[in-house]
Amino acid sequence: MAKPLLPDELWERIEPLLPPLRPHPKGGHPWTENRKALTGILFVLRTGIPWEYLPQEMGCGCGMTCWRRLRDWHAAGVWKRLHELLLAELNGADKIDWSRAVVDSSLLRAMCGGPKTGRNPTDRGKPGSKHHVLTDAWGIPLVLIL
Repeated sequence: MAKPLLPDELWERIEPLLPPLRPHPKGGHPWTENRKALTGILFVLRTGIPWEYLPQEMGCGCGMTCWRRLRDWHAAGVWKRLHELLLAELNGADKIDWSRAVVDSSLLRAMCGGPKTGRNPTDRGKPGSKHHVLTDAWGIPLVLIL
């Protein structure tokens, strides 16, 4: 049997961080369960397929449903809180190697601009962003900055 994309142990950590689903006062299509939507999100991010090609046989809802849930959870700060929770657990278990750190960055083009864009010196001054990541000696991401 294939390894599950969302093991129960990980779901138990993520579920309390998710905002509750809003009721549909006028009826409408019922919400896709959060766990199913997260499984669809993980599948798309893992495989790299376009959202609209998410297989319906997986029972995760459509790709747009998963994309919107990813967007909403990001806006609600779910991923930031999950990252902090997992880092605290790793630090408590002494699994973070503080003896060394690695910093890396990348420049990305920002076609439409945005609040955190500026002139990209490597792309003739067009709008861009720079991402930085700091990892410990094992490659565990500690901080991400845009």
